[in-house]
Amino acid sequence: MMETAELIDNDFLRQFELNVENEMAIIEYSLQERKIFLTKMIIPDAIRTEQLELDFIDLVFSNIKERNISVVPTSPDIAKFVRRNRKYQRMLPVGIRI
Repeated sequence: MMETAELIDNDFLRQFELNVENEMAIIEYSLQERKIFLTKMIIPDAIRTEQLELDFIDLVFSNIKERNISVVPTSPDIAKFVRRNRKYQRMLPVGIRI
């Protein structure tokens, strides 16, 4: 499912997009100074699987890491992902704990 999917950063709509089987998964964000706030994740039921969610969030975090900016996950699903993946906790701003 994810092999052919390409992550798109739609900065006009402030969202990461992933087209999978003609459906679009979205993570909305707000960019402020050197921080990106991940505010909402929307995955259509037709393609929703736990693995797709994890892979999508992982792609987004890899993209953000390349830009060398901090992440503030305000979406409960994304915060849960960060709690379970210690390697991404280093991307949180100083003083933020999840």
